Amino acid sequence: MTRNGHGRTSAVLAPLCAVLAAVTAVVAAGCSPAADGPQADGPQAAAPGKQRDLTYAEQITVERGEEILVGTCMRKHGFRYWTGLIASVADRQGHGYVLTDVAWAKRYGYGRELRERAERARLAHRNTAYARKLTERDLVRYNEALDGTLDKGVVKVELPTGGTVWTPRDGCRATAMKELYGDLPTWFRAKKTAQSLTALYAPDIVADPRFTRAVHAWAACMREAGHPYATPREIREKRPLITKGMNRDSARATEVRLAVAEATCATGTPLARTARTLERRLRSEKLRPYRDDIATFRRMSLTALARARDLQAGPATP
Repeated sequence: MTRNGHGRTSAVLAPLCAVLAAVTAVVAAGCSPAADGPQADGPQAAAPGKQRDLTYAEQITVERGEEILVGTCMRKHGFRYWTGLIASVADRQGHGYVLTDVAWAKRYGYGRELRERAERARLAHRNTAYARKLTERDLVRYNEALDGTLDKGVVKVELPTGGTVWTPRDGCRATAMKELYGDLPTWFRAKKTAQSLTALYAPDIVADPRFTRAVHAWAACMREAGHPYATPREIREKRPLITKGMNRDSARATEVRLAVAEATCATGTPLARTARTLERRLRSEKLRPYRDDIATFRRMSLTALARARDLQAGPATP
């Protein structure tokens, strides 16, 4: 079983990340935690002791530590549990408005193989096989032990962008978060607030004339490369049609060529640079009311990282 997001989302917010991925000018994931500035390869490490976002590699360390704690808790409930699937650094890249990492694009195109590999791993995972073999009654107990129940109460957060997210207060995932972060309600509130803030400034980036001019320059570069697309979003909308009817190898080669051109033009024109500049400015203007939430998110993330390292995060013992 894959890790869940440790939170349920109201119907109003269900499409939020999909919308942001289409409009945000950030080259990192549109729904990633807040950062000082957009980075092509994800959050970057800073000097020790400085409040910052975790790098992708550090996020993996925390998630692995969390899985160790979940496994310990599940065994106390009488169930077997193996470390759940954790996305690699490569899996976490390539989800923003435009690709900017040419090396990643050459290797993965638009990530089709990464997604297929993740799905195969999910279906073949020992937790999935184990859960399938449980009786209906035991499967209910298993899921309640893992993800908690509503009758034990929930932590609910009203987001700055509208809508509500919530997560159960009990269950092994909640227990693991308490052990790693120290305080579940504070952590959940800070995390979900920080992760939702892109929506407060992304529309202003897209509407800025400087960004519009940068997109036009990118489109001109793409036309010269033989790919007449007006925006990166258009590529994402038309990609299934572009490779329709092709065999697997041809489809992959076509996607890689297109992805490499997209990334090359993003860095060879003002697009990526303009997006970063505008985001830094707009974040400083729009996110002042949420500085405390961002600071709490970063502080608790770094605390969890230290605790996860102390656990010597690795494959959990079944």
